[in-house]
Amino acid sequence: MKVHNPFRVAFVATLGVGLGLLLITSIQTLSTILLYVGTALFLSLGLDPIVAWLERRRLPRWLAVLITLLTVLLAFAGIVVMVLPIIIDQVTQLVTEVTKLLSRPEFFDDMREWISGIFPNLDLEAVFEQVQQWAIDNVGAITGGVIGAGIAFVSGLTGAFIILILTIYFTAATPALKRSVYQLVPASKRPRFVDLSEQITDSVGYYVIGQLSLGVINGILSAIFLSIIGAPFPAVLAVIAFFFSIIPLVGTLTGSTIIVLLCLVPGLGGSTQTAIIAAIYYLIYMQIEAYVISPRIMNRAVSVPGAVVVIAALAGGSLLGLLGALIAIPVAASILIIYRQVVIPRQNER
Repeated sequence: MKVHNPFRVAFVATLGVGLGLLLITSIQTLSTILLYVGTALFLSLGLDPIVAWLERRRLPRWLAVLITLLTVLLAFAGIVVMVLPIIIDQVTQLVTEVTKLLSRPEFFDDMREWISGIFPNLDLEAVFEQVQQWAIDNVGAITGGVIGAGIAFVSGLTGAFIILILTIYFTAATPALKRSVYQLVPASKRPRFVDLSEQITDSVGYYVIGQLSLGVINGILSAIFLSIIGAPFPAVLAVIAFFFSIIPLVGTLTGSTIIVLLCLVPGLGGSTQTAIIAAIYYLIYMQIEAYVISPRIMNRAVSVPGAVVVIAALAGGSLLGLLGALIAIPVAASILIIYRQVVIPRQNER
């Protein structure tokens, strides 16, 4: 191939590379905003099946959206009003008990004896000296980390408020947004595109509702059972069970492990017997959730093979953290819908 104007070719190539770098830099700069928008869109699709159900009861769209949003906000506010004082009280007790545990004169002696029993050849004095030296050398980093954690907490609250506002807007404007996207598709292919899009959005919506339902079930049952067996701080542990159950695959296992370990600490009001009972309960619950509760709830939402679920959750968590793990499974389900209803039929026609 003969190049007649090398300068023009080099200029166009340089301009293309520059625009590509500019686009990548812009995406990195706007990553937080894009994350807010993606989260709000994900949540709004989760609320859309509820709005659609109300519309089928002959309610106008605006009233269905208003009822849905008010119900969600009132339910959240009610949970906060009922649970937050209990959580604050129990977290205060937890901090008090931990402070008492650490301030006991025999605490470090008991810890030394316990560690020596497990690791008899370990030089504890050298370990403690290294820890103290590390704390002294990194006091600035530790302080900066505490300040950074405070800033991150405030940023998280701000982000949650922004996501709430965007979720309200997206929920109200979902039909208009869908129509705007559908108009970009040629008229001859539009019905098929609309059908696939509706299947995908319904799948995402039912998945969000299903995950929240699993979290609510685990949280309520945990609160009841942990109160019966006398576990320490049952309200706090129930909230832990709820939030971790929202995480697919490993969420329930991780939350259950944390709860059992907290039940094991004697200084916090736990005991070995309480921890064993809690461990047995969560082992049974995880089996029931995996084989009874989850299939019944998720059957209408997504139909994804187990291996694809694991790979999708791991990939999503690596790319976008917790949000990635949450949206990975409905994204995988959407890809499978396109694969089964678009790719395979086209291959069969050839």
